[in-house]
Amino acid sequence: MKFKKLIAASAVALAAALPAAAEELSFANFTPPFHTINASVMEKLDTILSEATNGEVTVRGYHGGELGAGPVEQYIRVVQGVADMGWGLPGYTSSQFEKTMIVELPGTLTNEDDGYAAMWTAYDDHLAGEFPGTVPVALWTSEPNVFIMRDAVIRTPADLEGLKIRVAGATAADVATALGATPVQMPINQVYNALQTGLIDGVITGSSTLNDFKLDEVANSYTFGANLGRLSFYAVMTEGTYNGLSDEAKAVLDNSSNQTVSQSAEDAWNATADAGVATARALSENTFVDLTPEEATAFADAIAGVTGAYVDGVGGADALAAMQAN
Repeated sequence: MKFKKLIAASAVALAAALPAAAEELSFANFTPPFHTINASVMEKLDTILSEATNGEVTVRGYHGGELGAGPVEQYIRVVQGVADMGWGLPGYTSSQFEKTMIVELPGTLTNEDDGYAAMWTAYDDHLAGEFPGTVPVALWTSEPNVFIMRDAVIRTPADLEGLKIRVAGATAADVATALGATPVQMPINQVYNALQTGLIDGVITGSSTLNDFKLDEVANSYTFGANLGRLSFYAVMTEGTYNGLSDEAKAVLDNSSNQTVSQSAEDAWNATADAGVATARALSENTFVDLTPEEATAFADAIAGVTGAYVDGVGGADALAAMQAN
């Protein structure tokens, strides 16, 4: 609640003095410059804005938390104008993004669906109110979640009993609990050390983290095939910065009709995931479990009630229907 009030207060203050469009827009990035976000979102935005404005508007990334450390605080930094743009995960402040996070739930989408298209289909009517003080310039999802484990092989839900599993947010925590695990919520940039030291036994997340956060160095067991949902992401621009842009610049950022950056991000997340998995599969010390459809059903049955309970709890039936109608 305090987080929502801070965003609202910041948005009011910012609206009182809207800045003119900057020649070089700052993009706050809490991850290193080699992370997938750089080429797929920051450089993509730089290209399309520069082309639309004949080079008058460009984008510069500030990496590794240069404009403020900590992934949880990225949204509020954009609202406060510390950066013109930034990115993050709704799951880190899930109380703000109750309906947005429906896209993350098991069964909302199949493992083959495009998450970015589902999010934008639902955005105008159902999700827009969860982004105060900003204009989303990209919404997308990760590749499907998998089990990434250290010294534990997961073939059935029973194999998770009593294990400590890192999750990104409240919805994933409900999934872990339904499977008999103990959820541990922490930002992804803390997972490497937590796995290495045994603080957690594994993580439910996308396999792009094998490359982006080097989890392949500390994990040795991977399970694919269950529908465990996926992660969702946003890249947002300060409302004042957006209002100061030319019509040409605004047009290329209108993702509700032009989903260029969102698709770029999701495609890149999938490509990073594929590359990380290929490398990990080549190492003899790793165990890979590829569930059959029948084996995957056991996981689906165990978590069947999670999505419905969450959607009912946030009054999100219409948002869910919109995401699935895409």
